[in-house]
Amino acid sequence: MPSPVPLLVAAWLALPLAAHADVYMKVEPDGSLTLTDEPRRGFEHVVATPGPASGGRAPIGGTGVPVAASAAGTGTGSLPYAPLVTAAAAEHDLPEALIHAVIRAESNYDPGAISPKGAVGLMQLMPDTAREMGVADARDPADNIRGGARYLKRLLGMFGNDVGRAVAAYNAGPGAVARSGGTPPYAETRRYVPRVIEHFERLGGRRGGRVS
Repeated sequence: MPSPVPLLVAAWLALPLAAHADVYMKVEPDGSLTLTDEPRRGFEHVVATPGPASGGRAPIGGTGVPVAASAAGTGTGSLPYAPLVTAAAAEHDLPEALIHAVIRAESNYDPGAISPKGAVGLMQLMPDTAREMGVADARDPADNIRGGARYLKRLLGMFGNDVGRAVAAYNAGPGAVARSGGTPPYAETRRYVPRVIEHFERLGGRRGGRVS
């Protein structure tokens, strides 16, 4: 689904109060967007003040909406928990886009999410996995993301940096992937893997199913 941000910005600029076209955006943890014409803590500046050549109106698309709010969805800086994801990605040498893609599929950025099977938090860590990854509090976003990233890195190492198999293992377990030689024949996993990879690529992840 295309990003709603350009449409929201276009609607904002159509309002009389947006004559100078400075727009600031914040993506809430539930995925909702807040727009304002005043700089605020935690808000991203998504449209620059137009110069004389623009006739007093910022363009929509192109350079008018920078990467943090582009229709393609590339870039991760404006996403929820971006600083925590950046830190975990650097610590475990992972693409930020992959961590965000897993969080999106697992919990949709809800740190209080608990699955029927007992998986907890943003990256839906099972209690045994959380303990093994050194997670003290799976409900704590920083601890959860760090542990989930560590687990992802381990799975990528097990499966030759193949994103599809690592993601399948994150959902179904590495044993199931090893036995099947790829995505196991579970309906949930077969829906899950393409969803994660699609979001990963939309955020700028490398196409072709591998990470270096």
